[in-house]
Amino acid sequence: MSLFVILGLLVCIQAQGTIETPVFVLKGRDLLLKLHADPPEGFIYVDWKINKTVTLVRFDSSGKAAVTGRFELGENKFSVILKNLQEVDSGVYSAVAATSTEDKLVSEYKVTVQGPVSPVELTVDPVDSSSSESCDLHVTCRTHNSHISSTFRCVDRVCSQEGGERSEVTTSGASLQVYLLNTVIICNHSNQVHWTQDFDTTAYLCPSKPELPSVFLVKMVVFSVGLIIMVSAVITVHLVDFKKHQERNGGQTPHAALEESSHLKVTF
Repeated sequence: MSLFVILGLLVCIQAQGTIETPVFVLKGRDLLLKLHADPPEGFIYVDWKINKTVTLVRFDSSGKAAVTGRFELGENKFSVILKNLQEVDSGVYSAVAATSTEDKLVSEYKVTVQGPVSPVELTVDPVDSSSSESCDLHVTCRTHNSHISSTFRCVDRVCSQEGGERSEVTTSGASLQVYLLNTVIICNHSNQVHWTQDFDTTAYLCPSKPELPSVFLVKMVVFSVGLIIMVSAVITVHLVDFKKHQERNGGQTPHAALEESSHLKVTF
């Protein structure tokens, strides 16, 4: 049963003509419309219409047409160029070939005209962390009328997106996204025809913690301080002993007192 339904739909589609082709155009640009299929034998004219009601351009069977204003003839036969498209020009553009008995759809485009998206701003705020090996980053991706926030966790300078919003569709129909590409955090605002970005790298976003001294270095410092204290104590003891010895010998140095004592013994 379902096979017959599918075959019936295919027959209907072929009878109606070509399938609608979606096209997105940046505001202010031009668009070439051309036929997807040749007109049937014995056709009288080909009309380009918008929304299947309003005729924009009519070609006779030889391919001649009178176009004015924002329309130009294309290089291909029965093709037309729409100039300086605006949002109000969005709609369904179809080419219909008329014969003496019927009208045949030979081309159809669903045209959507979009303006450029607004710039974005990326803000990255590191969150205080007691760990020297990891940190969290609070990220905000903002346009003039919308914003999303997300959280990134960095461990040993390797970051990953942990939570929060990753993307959303703005009020204008554009997409706002924040994501990580290698070591770069990217804030992207885009539609089908235009995009803007702001970005920052994660290399310097996490504050580096001072490294703790090694055990060997601590031992060396303690040993050096102890050695200095011990040497200072020995020198102090010797200085005190030297001063006492001077006082007992009437202020003479030990060498002078020894010489005087030897001289007295020789005289005697």
